[in-house]
Amino acid sequence: MTGALSLPESFDFEGQMVRFGVIGSGEPMVFVHGTPFSSQVWRRIAPIAARTRRVFYFDLLGYGISEQRDGQDVSLGVQNRLLAALLAHWRIERPDVVAHDFGGATALRAALLNGCEYRSLLLIDPVAVAPWGSPFVRHVRQHEAAFAGVPPYIHQAMLDAYLQGAVHRPLDARTLRIHSSPWTGATGQAAFYRQIAQMDQRYTDEVEPRYGTLRCPVSILWGEEDGWIPIERGEMLSAMIPGARFTRVAGSGHLMQEDAPEAIVGELLAFMQPET
Repeated sequence: MTGALSLPESFDFEGQMVRFGVIGSGEPMVFVHGTPFSSQVWRRIAPIAARTRRVFYFDLLGYGISEQRDGQDVSLGVQNRLLAALLAHWRIERPDVVAHDFGGATALRAALLNGCEYRSLLLIDPVAVAPWGSPFVRHVRQHEAAFAGVPPYIHQAMLDAYLQGAVHRPLDARTLRIHSSPWTGATGQAAFYRQIAQMDQRYTDEVEPRYGTLRCPVSILWGEEDGWIPIERGEMLSAMIPGARFTRVAGSGHLMQEDAPEAIVGELLAFMQPET
C-alpha cells in the first residue's frame, strides 16, 4: 500500500501477535490509534515526528494487522495492559504519547491503572468522558452475531458509511480502503463487530474520577465538527485535568488525522518541545 506505515515487528502479548513499527531517532514518542482504525491513521504524521524523535506505533489487539480471532478480548480492559507491556518491551520510560479516540482511553488507563509514566500526553478526540457510543454502536452491541453474519456487500456498505461519519470532509475511495481493509473478509468482518460488542463505558467510568491525578502535561485537541463525540465532552475532560491545554480545531470531525493533520503536527511542535 503506497504511503502506508510498515509494521515489520511482532510482539507476543499473552499468546497473541501484535504488530508494530519503529522509525526515526531521538527521544521516544508513542502513537496510539483508536477504533475502528489502525496505526495507518498516523501514516502522514509519524514520519514527520520521526525527523527528530524515535517513533513507536502499533496496531491494538484485534485491530489492523495484529491478530484477530474468535473469542478474543479486545476491550478497553485489555488494551491498557498491552500498552504497558509494549513500553516495557521497548524499554522506554516517560515517552511523549499521542493518542486518539480509544487510544486516548488506553493511554489514560495505562497511566492511572498500570503506573505508566509519560513526559507529555496529547489526546485527540479521546474516548474519556461518559456518555459515549453512537446509536449504531449501541445497536450492534445487542446484536453482534446478526451483524457478523450479514452478506459481505452489506457489511462493506455499513462499514463505509460508518467510517465516513468520522470525518468532516468525505474520504476518497483510496483512503476509505486504507481504513476499511482490516475489517473485510470473514475474519475481519467478525472482528469488526466483536470490537464494537465489547465497548463498555465501565472502562472509562473506572478511571474518570482519577483524571485530576495525571502527573504529566496534557494537551487536548478536539474537532469542532466531531459527530461521534460532542466537543462538550472535550471541554469537560479539560476541566477535570488541572493545567490541561484545550484546543478546538475548526473544520475537523472525529478523525482529525484525515481532516486536519496539520493541527496535530502543529501541536506536536508547539506542545512537545525537545528536551534541552
